[in-house]
Amino acid sequence: MTTLHLNLQSNGYDIFIGKNLLKDADKFLNLDRKVLILTDDGVPQEYANAILSKVKSGKIVTVPTGEGSKSFDTMQLVLKEMCDLNMSRRDCIVGVGGGVIGDLAGFCASTYMRGIDFYNVPTTVLSQVDSSIGGKTAINFNGVKNIIGAFHQPKAVLIDVDTLKTLPVRQISNGLAESVKMALTSNEKLFEIYENSSLNEILENIENIIVESLKIKKDVVEKDEKESSLRKILNFGHTFGHGVEAQEEMHGFYHGECVAIGMLPMCAPAVTERLIPVLKKLNLPTDYNGDIDGALSFVSHDKKCAGDKVSTVMVEKIGDFIMKDIALEEFSNIVKKRFNQQ
Repeated sequence: MTTLHLNLQSNGYDIFIGKNLLKDADKFLNLDRKVLILTDDGVPQEYANAILSKVKSGKIVTVPTGEGSKSFDTMQLVLKEMCDLNMSRRDCIVGVGGGVIGDLAGFCASTYMRGIDFYNVPTTVLSQVDSSIGGKTAINFNGVKNIIGAFHQPKAVLIDVDTLKTLPVRQISNGLAESVKMALTSNEKLFEIYENSSLNEILENIENIIVESLKIKKDVVEKDEKESSLRKILNFGHTFGHGVEAQEEMHGFYHGECVAIGMLPMCAPAVTERLIPVLKKLNLPTDYNGDIDGALSFVSHDKKCAGDKVSTVMVEKIGDFIMKDIALEEFSNIVKKRFNQQ
């Protein structure tokens, strides 16, 4: 097992990464109180049951899988369950699932009685390498992803790598897109693991990949908890990626697949030349033939957009990055040029 500590002074917490950890959840999380365990119907019930078996008093609340659950309606349902349990400020929420559950559980925890404890138990690669740490919590509103939210750090994060065994390969690749993203901006050696390993070798080495990815994000969050500067590099690939995700939601595109598409226009040609074989190896998209204008229309509503400018992250050399604000028109031209739709 590996333990990382995210040092945020009074908001710091431990991240536990290893195999077969759920059965000992009470050793890592303070469950000797009322606990609402939030999960979705796409997560094997045994994971939430493993937490419930360790709590003093609690209940499992299961919501539908998918981005649709990051809504005011679902949030209201969860908060009602918390009230019905007569939870106090001394009690806590445990989110068991992917990024949707982590976002929803964390945001509910941030608002109930002005803030109660929250533990994150991520069960997807996407959430284990990225969204489970850092304290960003949110719901979607008015067709815009993560537009309503708060920074609310978990008290601890428990990553049981064995939970990945039930995931289809496409979901694993979906999550690894976020790891590739962090490698491109911050760690060339991690990127070289993807370059020089077969897909089977990558999957066999996934615990180490999770740890190395989290080290990158941990370092960024420690330096910039509230995303005033450096933390914006974690948005690499997300500006156009979120537009693609909103535009293509009906077609079942996964978040990481959209981020893969979103990274490509933001890379220098030499970087793209190395990136495309990695994306293909992971069965991630390397082109976009959808409605680019439709996807770009969502960019103007993105949190990274102010006025007629959008905050971008570009990679001209693997392991390094450039952040700059550019005009929306210029951003649109860069995207269209990359996908040959000018």
